[in-house]
Amino acid sequence: MTLFHMETAHPSWHAALNEALSKMDPAYLENLYHTSDWLPGPRLMFNAFSLPLDQTQYVLLGESPYPRAASANGYAFWDAAVNELWSETGLSKPVNRATSLRNIIKMLLIAEGQLNSDEATQLAISQLNKHSLVKTNADLFNNFLSRGFLLLNTTPVLRSGNVQKDARAWHPFISHILNFIFENRPHAQLILLGNIANAIDKLVTHREIKRFYAEHPYNISFINNPKVIDFFRPLHLLTICHPEIKKIE
Repeated sequence: MTLFHMETAHPSWHAALNEALSKMDPAYLENLYHTSDWLPGPRLMFNAFSLPLDQTQYVLLGESPYPRAASANGYAFWDAAVNELWSETGLSKPVNRATSLRNIIKMLLIAEGQLNSDEATQLAISQLNKHSLVKTNADLFNNFLSRGFLLLNTTPVLRSGNVQKDARAWHPFISHILNFIFENRPHAQLILLGNIANAIDKLVTHREIKRFYAEHPYNISFINNPKVIDFFRPLHLLTICHPEIKKIE
């Protein structure tokens, strides 16, 4: 019996996902299957794998889904409840309330040469010409996907009061998936932001792979970190996506 829906995952992942699930405690999975009080839910939990394996260039790891049904969509860092990025006063109110997203966008504006690192203010952002920039959060994260980012949460589910239990339960799954990726995509790069690196490094047996470490975007220092800016500058993630690149709805 298939416990979870895989129709949103590209077929190149199906065998690996089933094998990874087989590494987990079947009693835990059975319990999860028969409950409904978790996010993002069985139809969305494998959304990150909509990106085909052969297009995976980067593995950007988040921690767990957002704790709101409107926000959790199966992709790490992508808050589905946020729509417009900009307002007349700079960043939109939903973006300003989302600390990590706000800091990511400010960092990307600096990487694009749109902002000076010492003037990442609402006033400065309001005065930018945004004609060539993406307008919505969905456009931004579709750019991540089109550049080959697998946006993977290390704990694909979030349940109230079970965070640590769930994290431990999914370690065998994540370990199998990560090692499968780097066996098949040895030039892909692992991006670890914040304390998540302490847990993930132990799960990846391929020591030779490229790793990128930085603080979590929640930290204001992320905005001006020169290593982060240099990494993201060539990717032009804020630039409007070419029309021939298929978007994920």
